[in-house]
Parts: sequence; C-alpha cells; structure tokens
Amino acid sequence: MSNRVVNILVPIVSVIVGLIVGAIVMVASGYSPTEGYIALWNGIFGDSYTIGESIRQITPYILSGLAVAFAFRTGLFNIGVEGQLLAGWTAAAYVGYAVEGLPSFIHLPLALLAAAAAGAFWAFIVGFLKARLSVHEVITSIMMNYIALHVTNALIKVWSDGGDKTEKIQESASLRSPFLESITDYSRLHWGIIVALLMVAVMWFILDKTTRGYELKAVGFNSQAAEYSGMNVKKNIILAMTISGVFAGLAGAMEALGTFEYASTKGGFTGIGFDGIAVALLGANTPLGVVFGATLFGSLKFGANNMPNEAGIPVELVEIVIALIIFFVASGYVIRLLFQKFGKKKEGK
Repeated sequence: MSNRVVNILVPIVSVIVGLIVGAIVMVASGYSPTEGYIALWNGIFGDSYTIGESIRQITPYILSGLAVAFAFRTGLFNIGVEGQLLAGWTAAAYVGYAVEGLPSFIHLPLALLAAAAAGAFWAFIVGFLKARLSVHEVITSIMMNYIALHVTNALIKVWSDGGDKTEKIQESASLRSPFLESITDYSRLHWGIIVALLMVAVMWFILDKTTRGYELKAVGFNSQAAEYSGMNVKKNIILAMTISGVFAGLAGAMEALGTFEYASTKGGFTGIGFDGIAVALLGANTPLGVVFGATLFGSLKFGANNMPNEAGIPVELVEIVIALIIFFVASGYVIRLLFQKFGKKKEGK
C-alpha cells in the first residue's frame, strides 16, 4: 500500500472510528447516536447561518494552530499562544475604536498590524528569555498567559472608565461585511478567514521557500550543529518565537475586529490558544494540515452546540463524544502502523 493511499485513508478511518466509539458512548448512556449525529451535522451544515458561524469559529483556530505549529517546526513549544492572543485582541480593539478619521483601507490594516505587533512582543519576551538566559519557554509562556490576562483586563477597565468592555470598534476597522451577512442569514462570518488563509501561505513560504526558514528549522532540529555551521542560534530562537506570536496576535484580532467587535474583561482564558495545540498536532504541524485540523476542531466545537438542543443530549456527554472523535484523529499514527503492517503482509505473500 503506497504512502499516498495511507495518508488519505488514515484521517478518514480515524474519524470513522471516533464516530463509532462516540456512538457506543451515546447508546450506553441511553441516547440515540443517529439523532445525536444528525443534530451535529445540522449544527455545522444545517443552513447558511450555521455554515457561516462554523467558518467563523474555524478562523481563529487556523491562526492559533499556525502559531503553535510554527514554534514546533522551529524546535520550540509555544504554550503561550493564549496570552499572545489576548494581547492581540486588546491591541486590535483599542486601535479599532480609539483611532478616528481613517478610511477602511488604512484603519483595518493598522488594527491588524497592532494585533500582530502585540502578539509578537508578548512572544518576543519568551524567546528573549530562552535565548539569553536559557529559561525554558514552556515555563515562561505559561506565566505570560496569566500576566496577559490580568494586564489586558486592567487596560480595558482603564479605557472603559471602570467598565467591563471597550467601546465598539469603528466600522472602518471591522472585518464584517454586509455581503457576507446577507448570504449567511446574518451570521457573524467575516473576512478574517481570508487573513487566516493568507497566513497559511505566509508560514509555508517562510519555512519552505526562504533561507531564513531553513535556518529556523535547522536550529530547531539541532541547535549545536546549526551553531557549528555558523548560524546565530540565539537570534533565530527569538525570531521564531516572535513570528509565532504574530500568528497568535492575529488570532486575537479575528475576535476583536470580527466576531465581537470589542474587547472585554475576562474571568478566565478563551481556550482558543490552548486548542491551537490540538489543532497543530492534528495537522502534523504543517500549514495545510493546520487548515484541516482547524476545520475539524472548529466545526465540531460549534456544531456540538446543537446536540443538546435538537437531540436532548447533555452537554457533558457531548463534550465526551467530541473529545473521543478528536482523540482518535490525533491517534491516527496507530492506524497508520496497522495499515503499514497490513501492507507488508500482503507484499510478503
């Protein structure tokens, strides 16, 4: 069996196995898996509104997945995507409402750049500590998540005179479009999906088509060999983490300029940054793989909201079923091994 056939079959079989196990859990709990999965399908593809909302949900997952995947490909574990996302969200919202009198073709890119810069700065701190002081990025990025949560909450309170959210961003900074709203029955779908897909191309270009990308991957693969060959390891570590933060900051901009159009204080994390780890793993840390991972993760997350309403399945059970599907997709390497063993047996006959 060729590798190309195996690569196609593994994710398909993984999803099917996950659905079967999820169905068994629903039956064991006294619920109909048929009704449950029909409700899940309707929650994703039921009408133009749910399709629009599913794509909207997928958009920040693509960017958070890229942030994690880029760091992984360069030998780093950026678990601070959540904090970088919050920094980007807050920066984009501030520029979106506080800067006045600009046309949309200037104001919107400016807000996106502010989000990218905020995320990059938050990640730069982690990369600098890693490169200069050898502080492990997992520890610093986790702590930076909490700092970002409380710093952004404090800033929002100051900007809103003690309130819990900023003013709504100006129309000139919004990613929303009357056209997209009209074709999706007034869902919150916005042009951020185009930004996300452009960033997929940017990550591919940087890593696979540039000398700098080769250096970043070389440092991640073997920093000692890279240093021996004349590469600046410290500079590349900082740069890799900073670029990762750009993707994370833009994920926050999708929420600030598209989904909500403001920034609000939060009692906890959004979860999008942490979910980006799962998205990156599902996508095998490749740009195109991240798109598929985010599509699966985001659509399941949004579509699952319909299962309690339409099929009467408790939210807790829905979470278990969705987690099982994602688990088996993430464990696709086991299925890959089975295919490879099966192929070798056939060749031996």
